[in-house]
Amino acid sequence: MHPTWYRTRLLFDVCRALLLPSTILTLILNTTHTRLGFLTVPSYALFIVTWAFGKCLIRDTVQAFDAKRLGAVPITRVQGKWPGNVDVLYRMMKAFKTSYILDVYLGLFEEYQCTTLNLRIFGVDQIITMDEDHSKFVIATGFHRFWRGTYQKERMESFLGNGIFNRDDEMWKMHRGIARPFLARERISDFELFERHVQHTLSIISSASSGKLPVEAQDLYARFTLDTASEFLFGQNLDTLSGTLPTPGKASLGLKGSATHDEFGSFTQAFEACQQIITNRARIGYIWPLFELFGDKTAGPVKTIGRWLDPHVERAISDKIRMHKAGVQSSVSEKTFLQHLADSTNDPVLIRDQLLSMLLASRDTTACLLTFVTYFMALHPEVTQKLRAEVLQHCGPTQAPTYEAIKSLRYMRAVINETLRLFPPVPLNVRESRAACALPLSDRTFGEPSGPLYMPGKTNIVYLPLLVQRNTALWGTDADVFDPERWLDPARLSIYTSNPMMYAPFSAGPRVCIGQQYALNEATYFLVRLLQQYDTFTLVPEAQPEGSLPPEEWKFRRGRQTVEKIWPSAALTLYVKGGLWVRYSRSSQS
Repeated sequence: MHPTWYRTRLLFDVCRALLLPSTILTLILNTTHTRLGFLTVPSYALFIVTWAFGKCLIRDTVQAFDAKRLGAVPITRVQGKWPGNVDVLYRMMKAFKTSYILDVYLGLFEEYQCTTLNLRIFGVDQIITMDEDHSKFVIATGFHRFWRGTYQKERMESFLGNGIFNRDDEMWKMHRGIARPFLARERISDFELFERHVQHTLSIISSASSGKLPVEAQDLYARFTLDTASEFLFGQNLDTLSGTLPTPGKASLGLKGSATHDEFGSFTQAFEACQQIITNRARIGYIWPLFELFGDKTAGPVKTIGRWLDPHVERAISDKIRMHKAGVQSSVSEKTFLQHLADSTNDPVLIRDQLLSMLLASRDTTACLLTFVTYFMALHPEVTQKLRAEVLQHCGPTQAPTYEAIKSLRYMRAVINETLRLFPPVPLNVRESRAACALPLSDRTFGEPSGPLYMPGKTNIVYLPLLVQRNTALWGTDADVFDPERWLDPARLSIYTSNPMMYAPFSAGPRVCIGQQYALNEATYFLVRLLQQYDTFTLVPEAQPEGSLPPEEWKFRRGRQTVEKIWPSAALTLYVKGGLWVRYSRSSQS
């Protein structure tokens, strides 16, 4: 069934859950000539509940035999007080609004003293894991046993459609094959593109700095990365940096950061609205179509996104036709990504879906990284000074950094690694098992495992890189502390080098992010140019929109939330709620 037919899928599910047992009871009553009278309604309700309970028992029995065949044990199941774990779902949905990022899941893992759990919401198995070995199995060693799956495609179809992040197998391989030549070293180390957009961004910071005004860094970095990505991917700068920026003290709370109300703001809001809707669908789980029976919530935002992207797609297709008629052929090195994509297909929807996927990755990953590096530089001035000293030593006070100079910035890479460890751009991800299999032994976070775990077939598993990368059992008691030195001290670094899958901010295995070096080059280049001019970064909480600062109760909990000065959240990718308002101060030596 096509992913867009989620209402039809839900109708079939409702028929199986309600109409099938009702029909069977009706046949039984008619066959036995039984009349229930005033007991008709409660009898049917009781039979439906009994039917559902019986189905669960049969499924559990079948799974138990299958687990025994595989030499595995069932995954620990969360036990709620209400049928279908409705109370668990309600508690989680309520907590998501005010809790620290992924703290809801961490609390469940600690309560049940295991790293992999089955939420079993409304009778549907839903696996969550913070286990390093289980995550490695899902994305790497057992890759062929998992895929994006039916339910994830349902949630994302109207937004990302046929794009690389929403497809598997041959379609996914095709997308990677098309994208790979454009992420080769000679292209991603062409820093002239970065330089143009960095200078535009720095001019905005300079203007604000001269007036001692704060800047919403997250919004600014998103514009910088989008402008860079648009020129890199389809040869045309969207020039969002020239739009209207959020005003300190007056900005309202947006879907992910501070709201903007220019033309770029409409695109951003649509872009981020889709991400929020998809995230909410995932949190609700299997029954999310019930909340969109009379309309797809992404329809409006997707139409807005189309108004931005469709003209570029149409232009690329018409250019291809014109060049073909003229008998002109260009090599891959002479084409933009969009032109190369248009040469591979005449389907404008497929082109737009892939282009949107690449823009999502290009914008959000690097903008997220730059936002949180800036945040840590504001919290840790000593780190900023050490970073700046390294930049001045290897790149000088004014020179544009070269590829070789960037490679020599060891402390810079340590800061970036540590930032990605604590705040990976994609803090959680989902796969679906193709068939039943056995997950390997757990990583011993909560003691010795009892054996391999039984993973049911056609079941979602949510793996949580953010929790893996903050796990004290893997990283030590200071796992929640920002400390770049852990990447430079040989003894501490050996913990990671002996077990590299404990750090995978760009994923791993066959679906490892092919754009990670582009993102790292872009972020490093920007930070070098920024630190050549600025040496002090100060958070400005009074500029944050109302409702975007961390709740007071976080101070009395555990982990990073006790010291956090911003509210990290996630909707497909990580972001700072209300944005990151920062005052940039110039170095006296600039």
